[in-house]
Amino acid sequence: MPYQENYIEELEIRFPALSGVAFANARERVLASGNSVLQSEKGRIYEVFPDGRRVVLKNIEPPTSNVPGRKITIR
Repeated sequence: MPYQENYIEELEIRFPALSGVAFANARERVLASGNSVLQSEKGRIYEVFPDGRRVVLKNIEPPTSNVPGRKITIR
């Protein structure tokens, strides 16, 4: 059982980096296919086009930092 727990912990450590790479690759494939993507940055949602144009679609609340153990109520 300890081996299995160590394996799971290792996957949990590697997941953020691997998911970031997968997301970036998917974004590039979508843009390369001629489609736009949505992106949030500094309290705004943008539509980003393959030619690099960015159109503001909506203002949103800026992201909050995650603190381990903190409880957040979603409305």
